[in-house]
Amino acid sequence: MVFSSLIFICIFLPAVLLLYNLSRNMTYKNIVLVIFSVIFYAWGEPVWVLALIFSALVDYFNGRAIGRFPKYKKVFLLCSLIVNLGLLGIFKYSGFVVENINALLGINIPFYGFSLPLGISFYTFQTMSYTIDVYRGEVKVQKSFIKFMAYVSMFPQLVAGPIVRYIDIEGQIDDRHVSQEDFEAGILRFVTGLFKKVVLANSAGKLVTMLIGGGFAHTSAATAWLGIVMYTFQIYFDFSGYSDMAIGMGRFFGFRFLENFDYPYISKNATEFWRRWHISLGTFFRDYVYIPLGGNRRYHIRNILVVWFLTGLWHGASWNFILWGLYYGIILIIEKKLFKGALLRLPKVMGVIYSMVIVIFGWSLFYFTDLSQLGAFLKCAFGGSGVWVDYIAISTFLSNIWLIVVLIIASTPLTAVLARKVTQKAPVAAAVISPVVIVGVIFLCFTLLVGETYNPFLYFRF
Repeated sequence: MVFSSLIFICIFLPAVLLLYNLSRNMTYKNIVLVIFSVIFYAWGEPVWVLALIFSALVDYFNGRAIGRFPKYKKVFLLCSLIVNLGLLGIFKYSGFVVENINALLGINIPFYGFSLPLGISFYTFQTMSYTIDVYRGEVKVQKSFIKFMAYVSMFPQLVAGPIVRYIDIEGQIDDRHVSQEDFEAGILRFVTGLFKKVVLANSAGKLVTMLIGGGFAHTSAATAWLGIVMYTFQIYFDFSGYSDMAIGMGRFFGFRFLENFDYPYISKNATEFWRRWHISLGTFFRDYVYIPLGGNRRYHIRNILVVWFLTGLWHGASWNFILWGLYYGIILIIEKKLFKGALLRLPKVMGVIYSMVIVIFGWSLFYFTDLSQLGAFLKCAFGGSGVWVDYIAISTFLSNIWLIVVLIIASTPLTAVLARKVTQKAPVAAAVISPVVIVGVIFLCFTLLVGETYNPFLYFRF
């Protein structure tokens, strides 16, 4: 089940909201949230819901053990890390490891593979962060499994983030309230995310498939670059749209999730880009890997490379993701060690152009999981096909220039700034216009969703 489906919007979400609000008792609310979250997950993963419950049980009991036997807390922390990373290793990376061993040694170790449990990269990180924070003494031990399960399985952010750390919602698990303002803000945020996914990301995605979804034998450089530019927009609006919907739904239930995106495409350099993109993942690696390794204080370059190798690997068991992660690691080292503050002194426009060149090329490494296809794309993109511009590139650009303009504007804070100014200067007009716009967006999205059988978010596969 995906957020951008009619069955979720018209049946599942109203049902959970109705039952959730039948009682003010927090235990009742947490139970309802757990039951519907398990149903939500089992809808697409009826077997692997057991992996979710198992991961939650492991860290619940390890957290309890750390609190009860502090003398052996390192043992219980190690147990948590081994089990969670073991789950990731088995389900996500075992096939990749066997495949590369076979290729390297020229042997044929049989491997039958596993289907990747939905959201495993997200919920294992969440449960581990709880155990680590309990070990550090930064959060109290959660003694109620229902409350802990409510945190782990919460369906708004279960399968594609943001990665919600227990420390950030610890108080909300026990005591939360939903005001009218919360609910209205949640609706606005949810509809914003729905628009990003259904209208912007899906529209850009269709062009991506058309332009670079096939071979590159006769593709022009312009077509290749236009395709990867459209993917740049697709992945941003797809993932940030999911995060918006998750944050909005969190408000329905009284949770305040931290932001996951902050207009990353207006960054002046790659360092700033990664402070604005997938913030929850960057924060996780900073707090649990980068700083414990020594951060900026010692082995700075090593620490950056380790973090970015792991960041790439987290996204998928494929060499292109490792290459993508190390690409950013090297770029960040160059910016920090060679350029230092020089990039910050560039005019804003020049900085954004520099940043987007880095980012767009990076998305080409990310998009092609097959290295031979990646090589063919790069050859084509840099003129290897002998054709720089063709009719496909020109006609696609001209017929979709309206979409490109909308995508560019929507990637900036411009609309949010305008909406805020209208609200401040004409609050009555804003109060009338806002519901009309929301209803109009919902109608448009429903129109586009009719006939769509399945339109998953890109980050579901990570």
